[in-house]
Amino acid sequence: MDQQLTKRVPRRNEKVPPTALPPVASVVESLPAEDQVLLTRLLSEPTEYIGDDRLLPRGADKTLFGVETKFLERNATRFVRPASVVCEKKTRGSRVPTLTTDQEQLLFLRFNYARREVLAILDASAEKRLTAAQTRKMLAWGHRALVARSEIVRFNLPLVLAMAKRTRLGGTDYNELISEGNVALLRSSEKFDCSRGYKFSTYACRAILKSFSRVAMRASRYRSRFPVEFDPSMERSDFLESKRTDVESDCVEELKNILVNNVADLNDVERTVIKERFALDRARVLEKPSPKTLEEVGLLIGVTKERVRQIQNKALAKIRSALETEYLVA
Repeated sequence: MDQQLTKRVPRRNEKVPPTALPPVASVVESLPAEDQVLLTRLLSEPTEYIGDDRLLPRGADKTLFGVETKFLERNATRFVRPASVVCEKKTRGSRVPTLTTDQEQLLFLRFNYARREVLAILDASAEKRLTAAQTRKMLAWGHRALVARSEIVRFNLPLVLAMAKRTRLGGTDYNELISEGNVALLRSSEKFDCSRGYKFSTYACRAILKSFSRVAMRASRYRSRFPVEFDPSMERSDFLESKRTDVESDCVEELKNILVNNVADLNDVERTVIKERFALDRARVLEKPSPKTLEEVGLLIGVTKERVRQIQNKALAKIRSALETEYLVA
């Protein structure tokens, strides 16, 4: 790698927020939806890589990926597919193969080399818009980084399952353990330094166990607040509604008694207005209740509807006073 590019690449393990500007709208619109999402992510999230001396020599990309770094076709956003790290037997029921130390290191070197190239393009275009060529090249390296990370995670997924089975955490959901363990494995792949000579499983196990501890702590806090399992039948009690219905029924019965016994000292006109307005006539109890309008009651007693409203309000005030005295206070 030439000296000019080396100056633009930040120090190893240094997170650098992207400062490159997105390409013009026509370039973005010409990209597939998947590439647009990846471009947004590369331009918005801080980029980092784990440095290694094996990434520096010229031609390191061909050595690491096993093929020349060239696009699949013109205006493409992907390079030629790299050589496979391990030959998997396509037999029915075969397990995920276990990587050797050399194979594992090769995957991490590919991952960090691709991330470093993305970072170099972003740093070279700081405060400037990416050109169409730079955008395609950055997306191609971004795809290679995603593929390498996916392979690292896929080959190490059995590690999460094995540790979840060995970990005895009462009261925790097994699926939640697996989910948190997978997230921890994904994060560990981005932080692992293969140049130290250790296996990735040694580094990832601690992160996975810590994620399991977080799950257990959340479950413990949840049980302290909700000691009983959720029961939909106990979610809402109808006691208050039943009590309110009983009170309303009692009030209606008391209102009828007040009218029948004339406890509120209503005159004949007031009693007629209340009965007709609210369909409280006992003589027509078998008929369907049909409250009359103000105008209909006015025609019945020979006054205007405004006068009916006044009579009704005065009668209701008397009934309310009697109701409070006879029923609510008791």
